[in-house]
Amino acid sequence: MKTIIPVAAFIVCATSVLAENWPCWRGPRGDGSSLESGVPTFWNAHSNIAWKVAVPGEGHSSPIVWGRRLFLTSALKETQQRLLLGFDRDTGRLLWQQTVVTAPLEAKNAENSYASATPATDGENVYVTFLDRKEVVVAAYDFEGRQRWLARPGEFYSQWGFSHNPNLFEDKVIVVCDSKGENFIAALDRATGRTVWKVQRDNPSQSYSPPLIRELAGRPQMVVAGNKTVTSYDPRTGKLLWVVEAPASDSVATPTFNEKAGLVLSCTSWPKRALLAIKPDGNGEVTQTHVAWTTTEGAPYVPSPISAGDWFFTSSYSTKEVHCYEATSGKVLWREKIGLCHASPVSANGLLYFLNDDGVTCVLKAGPQAEVVARNELGEKTYASPAISGGRVFLRGFTHLYCIGSRQ
Repeated sequence: MKTIIPVAAFIVCATSVLAENWPCWRGPRGDGSSLESGVPTFWNAHSNIAWKVAVPGEGHSSPIVWGRRLFLTSALKETQQRLLLGFDRDTGRLLWQQTVVTAPLEAKNAENSYASATPATDGENVYVTFLDRKEVVVAAYDFEGRQRWLARPGEFYSQWGFSHNPNLFEDKVIVVCDSKGENFIAALDRATGRTVWKVQRDNPSQSYSPPLIRELAGRPQMVVAGNKTVTSYDPRTGKLLWVVEAPASDSVATPTFNEKAGLVLSCTSWPKRALLAIKPDGNGEVTQTHVAWTTTEGAPYVPSPISAGDWFFTSSYSTKEVHCYEATSGKVLWREKIGLCHASPVSANGLLYFLNDDGVTCVLKAGPQAEVVARNELGEKTYASPAISGGRVFLRGFTHLYCIGSRQ
């Protein structure tokens, strides 16, 4: 099955036979995977760093990359500005800085930030989301930092703050905003910001789970975790396709899909952490018929799971370990200590990259036995997830942005 991506996410690069853009949260397929082969494996704070630059303001959003541009969001607490930043991918030079919203700082969890939502791009515009008091703001900017449109599709409230990414599908920008305020999903026209469809969600919760959007069981699906359920919608219309009852109300991680097993793996975060493996070919209420397996062992709190080969992998909140599961059964095959992670893992060339909160990336082989390839210390704390593009790894620390790889 293939991922549904709005436009081609591939670029030709002199240093790589195949180079991919990293256009959004979880990359070009929405699952953390890269098809590139020349991705760095070893680095530290002083070696194999192409460049390192200070980032204005603070934030935990992840970088996105398209061609020679890199984009990031940030926030200036002193002036209450929420920013979109445009960088030169090859040098790290800040090309422009635009204020999207200036508004009082919202209440938030100490581990959240005022710029936690990762932007998205289709190669023409960059789409961002922030909170302006109670209103959700979605805005589009071109690659030179000029605003194309700004929309306010609904209201939001959570004492834990805001972190709801823009998600691209065909000609739409989709935002999932589960909250104790208005509880909704809205699809906006990518060219104008006009609301195309909007659905209200039951059982308001404080979930932060970005959706998985791809072709599943022969049809486009948008799988959303939260509100005591895992729910699939038609991303073209917002029509509900199927729903599974979940053992907890709040979710943070993005679901992932294992093609060999034909299963979606979703996570709940609070008050109970659990994994649910779901067959995505159902219709309506399918809790009793389409849940292949569940477990609480190795369930993450924040990081998304990742799929590779015959396996699922998670970074456990309670044990601070990577867990490898047999995708078809949920059997735990191995565990490896890596430390506490907020960042979600990425994969390339048969390797898994798990970045912990202390800035240490554990590189492991994707397989049925634990095999650690490297432990790379960045020397700076980080919650943001890595991006891979053009044979390089891009990492956002608490104060700096790093480009890992040889200088071009």
